[in-house]
Amino acid sequence: MPPPTTPTPSTAGHSSELSPGGQLPAGAGRRVTAAMVAARAGVSAATVSLVTSGKTAGRVSQANIDKVDAAVTELGYVVNGLGSSLAKGRSNIVILVAPDVSNPFYAKVIAGVREGIGPEFQLLLSVTEAGHTPESADVRRLLALRPAGLLVDAPSARFLAELQVSDPMVLLDAAGIESAAPSVNFDVAHGARMLAAHLAQQGHRTVAYLDSTTGTETFRVRREAFFREAARLGIDVAAQGEATIDVGAAALAFTEAWPGWSHQGVTAVVCATDTHAYGVLQEARVAGVAVPAALAVTGFDDLPYSETSNPGLTTVQLPALEMGKLAGELLRGLMAGEQAAAPHLTLDAALVVRGSTVDPVLAGAGQGLPAG
Repeated sequence: MPPPTTPTPSTAGHSSELSPGGQLPAGAGRRVTAAMVAARAGVSAATVSLVTSGKTAGRVSQANIDKVDAAVTELGYVVNGLGSSLAKGRSNIVILVAPDVSNPFYAKVIAGVREGIGPEFQLLLSVTEAGHTPESADVRRLLALRPAGLLVDAPSARFLAELQVSDPMVLLDAAGIESAAPSVNFDVAHGARMLAAHLAQQGHRTVAYLDSTTGTETFRVRREAFFREAARLGIDVAAQGEATIDVGAAALAFTEAWPGWSHQGVTAVVCATDTHAYGVLQEARVAGVAVPAALAVTGFDDLPYSETSNPGLTTVQLPALEMGKLAGELLRGLMAGEQAAAPHLTLDAALVVRGSTVDPVLAGAGQGLPAG
């Protein structure tokens, strides 16, 4: 029987010591620590902390700063900013809950938020599957990161009731929701009324409405406002459909509904978003339905593609970038302990008339009609 051997200690999952000279063993694959940087630079761990946190003035010599910087670069050290900020009671993370970042509209919102919160905060996105509202349980798990603040885009009333957070929070595009949380909203109701007035002016008397399935309050507000104004102006909303915010899903919904809508005398389709409208325009071409001669199509959002679609899309322009920036600035103030001077802001909408509802020459003369 062979004598027992002494097993070689495994280093997996443990911080290793640097080899003589302060070198990290090749292929070690372990997380570099401040102690390793200190050993490589020949300084104390406290000096490494001062250098990496930018607190060297009057406390660390330039020679030691250079040594630490060289060691950081050589070893690939990354400061654990989250751990440091958690020790102080909160992180520098701002969480943005958004329903669908694949939509170009939300890309503008995100860019605005990023500008509004400033460079010292990190923006973390919590994104749901397209067509679904966020679940409060998912967001509550993220709150374990102790975010500095929370932004919620296009929430549902149910989501907010279940969330119940005490962290600084700002709502975006939350028209129709009663909440104590500050908010930045669009005047989507007025935008919907402008669409109804435009279609009435074009002589439409029977229309269909293609809605979103997400169930968020902003879609309810714009739908109800359009229906009320249409009824007042003598327009019959003869049919309704719905689809997720996806071109393919909207195209399929239109394809299935169009024979019935056509039989009912529908001459215009009002879409809850531009994305829905793109699907309708696509399938109208396939079906040989002339737009706008036989069917007018409208959207909501004024996405970048709406001007160049074929034909150009008549839609309600919503200033997404401005909304994101204002919401970020509002949250930044709350995180600093300030009281919002104007906690509920509403941004105007504008009707942009293009070739999907009128002759292209006339549409060009009527772009950007203001909310009034």
